[in-house]
Amino acid sequence: MHPPTSRDRLSAAGSALGGVGPAIRPPVILSIAALLLAATVGMGPWLFAAPARAAAAQSSGTQAQQTPSAQSAPKGQQPPLASGKIESKVKVVTVYATVRDKKSKIVSDLTKDDFALAQDGAAQTVTYFARDTDVPLTIGPLVDTSYSTRHVLGAERDASYSFLNDLLRPDKDKAFLIHFDREVELLQDLTSSRDKLKAAIAMLDTPGRDDEDQGGGQPHFHAGTLLYDAIFLASDEILKKQQGRKALIVLSDGVDRGSKKDLEDAVESAQRADTAVYSILFGSEEEHEHGGGFGHGGGGPGGHGPYGYPGGGYPGGGGGGGGYPGGGGQRRNPQHEQGDNGKKVLQRISSETGGTFFEVSKKLTIDQIYAQIAEELRNQYSLGYTPSPSDSSSSYHKIQVTLKNKDLTVVAREGYYSAQ
Repeated sequence: MHPPTSRDRLSAAGSALGGVGPAIRPPVILSIAALLLAATVGMGPWLFAAPARAAAAQSSGTQAQQTPSAQSAPKGQQPPLASGKIESKVKVVTVYATVRDKKSKIVSDLTKDDFALAQDGAAQTVTYFARDTDVPLTIGPLVDTSYSTRHVLGAERDASYSFLNDLLRPDKDKAFLIHFDREVELLQDLTSSRDKLKAAIAMLDTPGRDDEDQGGGQPHFHAGTLLYDAIFLASDEILKKQQGRKALIVLSDGVDRGSKKDLEDAVESAQRADTAVYSILFGSEEEHEHGGGFGHGGGGPGGHGPYGYPGGGYPGGGGGGGGYPGGGGQRRNPQHEQGDNGKKVLQRISSETGGTFFEVSKKLTIDQIYAQIAEELRNQYSLGYTPSPSDSSSSYHKIQVTLKNKDLTVVAREGYYSAQ
C-alpha cells in the first residue's frame, strides 16, 4: 500500500471535519474552516498531520538507544542495573547561500574559506561545503488568484509553466501548485510530470463574480486573499515532510485579506520547513495598463529592499485585522498604501527565509524574474555545521552568514528552529 500523498491528507481533512463544502474545481480545497475547527480543539491546524509527524520523528537524524525495561526481564527476576540512557544526538544544520557581486551577477567560484558562519553570535565551524548542490529540489508556486490579479494571470500562467519546465530535472525534482484567493486550493500535488503541472497551471483563474446586487444592479466579487494561510499550509503540510532543497514562489501583491494565520505564523512555518520563499510583487492594474512589466524588456536584478517599518512593527501581522496594515479590522488605508505595505510584507518573508524579493516592472519582466530565480537555485552554496553549545532557552536560533570579500553580497536564511 502506498503512503498517503499530500492530496490524500488534505482530502482526509475534509472528511474528518464533516466536509468542506462543494469544491470549485475537482482538486481539493484547503478550506479555512479546517483551520478554525482545529484551532478550537487545540490540536493544530490539521488533525490528520499527527501520524505523519510521528513517523517523521522516528526517521529523523537523532538516534537514541535505551537499556532494557523492567517489562522485558523474566518473571521473578529483577532487570539488570541500567547504566542510564545512551543517546547519540548529532544535529547538522544546512544553510543554502547565494552570492552576487556589485553588478548583481551570480558568483559561483568561492571556497569554504571565503565564508564565515555564526549561530546566536557564536562562530561555527563549517564541516560540509559544496558549490554544486545536486540534491533534489522541491518547489511550489503559490499564485494569488484574487480579483485584483485578473490583469496578470495570463502572463503568470505562461511564465510559471516555462519556469517549471526548464528548471525541473526528470526523476529528481518535484513541484506542486497552489492558488489562493478567498480559499487555498491545491491544484496539483507533488509530481515530476510536466503534463500534470501544465494542466494545473491552465486552471489558474480568478473567482467568479456573485449575482448582481439587488440594490444597484452592480456585480461584486468574492473578497479574500489568504496569503499567510497559503504559505503556512504549503510549508507545514507539504514541504516540511520533504528532504533536500525547498522553495516557494509567491506571486502576489502582498496584501492579505482574511487569513486565520498571521505574518509571523507564515514566516515561522517556512523556517521550520527549511524553505526559502521567493516573492514576486506585481503592480496595480493601472501600472499594468501603462506597460508595468508583464511584457518584454531589459533586465535588472531584484533583491531585497529596506526592512524598517513605521511604528516599529511589521505591517500585515496579527491576523485579527484581516491582514490590513494597522490591524483592528479597519480598512483605513488607501489602496496605494496597502500596496506599499504588501511590498514590505513580501520583502520580510523572503529576507527571513533565505529567498529573494522581486518586483515586476518595465525593466524587469516576470519571465526575467523567473530566469533569475532559476539561476539562483542552480548556483547555491551548501554549508553544513554542527552547532556548538548555545543558549537552550529558545528553540529559535539566529544564523549569520558573511563573506570575507565585502564587495560580495550573500543571501541565506536568517535562522532555524531546533525542534523541527
